[in-house]
Amino acid sequence: MNNIYLVGFMGTGKTSVGKELAKKKKWPFVDLDELIEFKEKRLIADIFAKDGEPYFRRVEKQVLKEVSKEKKLVVACGGGIVINPENIRIMKENGVMICLTASPKVILKRTSGYAHRPLLNVREPEKQISLLLKLRSPYYAKADKIINTSLAPVKEVVAKIIKITAKKK
Repeated sequence: MNNIYLVGFMGTGKTSVGKELAKKKKWPFVDLDELIEFKEKRLIADIFAKDGEPYFRRVEKQVLKEVSKEKKLVVACGGGIVINPENIRIMKENGVMICLTASPKVILKRTSGYAHRPLLNVREPEKQISLLLKLRSPYYAKADKIINTSLAPVKEVVAKIIKITAKKK
C-alpha cells in the first residue's frame, strides 16, 4: 500500500483523523502544511502575506512531490491542495486520496478562535465557508472516497478509512 492522502476543507478533521490513522496503521504521519513551514522556516500565514498564494501553491506542489516518493505515510494535506489537477494526479498515482467533509456550521465551530485561518477572518465566516466549499467541491469530488465527519467521531472515521484502504491493496 502506498500513501493515504487526507484532503478536505479546514476543520474537517484531517489532522486529528490522520494522527489516529497513522497510529493504528503504525505508519508515520505527515502534515504537509507543517512540512512546508519547516522547509520555508516561516508560518503559512507569513508565506501568503509576503509572497502570495501562487508562491505558496508552487512550494506545496514541490513538497507533495517529495512526500509522494515515500511509502506508507498518512499525509494530511492543506485544504486547497486539490485546486491543482497535477496534485490530484500525484496523490492518486502514489496512494489513495480520501476527502473528509463537514457542514459549514460544524467547520465554523471547529475553526472558530483560530486566528491563523486567514480565509475565515471575515465578517461572515459561515458564508465564506459555504462559498469556498462550493468552489472546491468539484475538486474534492475527485477523491477516491468522501467521508462526512460532521457527526462521526475520529475513531469511526479511522475505521472507515482502514476498511476502504484494505480493499485498495
